[in-house]
Amino acid sequence: MNTKLSKLPVDERIKLVEELWDSIASDQKALPLTEEQKAELDRRLDAYETDGNRGRLATESITEIRRKL
Repeated sequence: MNTKLSKLPVDERIKLVEELWDSIASDQKALPLTEEQKAELDRRLDAYETDGNRGRLATESITEIRRKL
């Protein structure tokens, strides 16, 4: 890691990472999906359409994770 960055407080480094990630996310076309990723997404969509299982609410998953901690 750049020594200047490592001297920043952790909260500032986290903020920089968040800003960097947001800048990448806003430019989705810069990272096109691979053929393997497209195939996997198609497979998952087909599975969803076949069984109709919507999964569970995020709040249920978070509750379960917190219970395990």
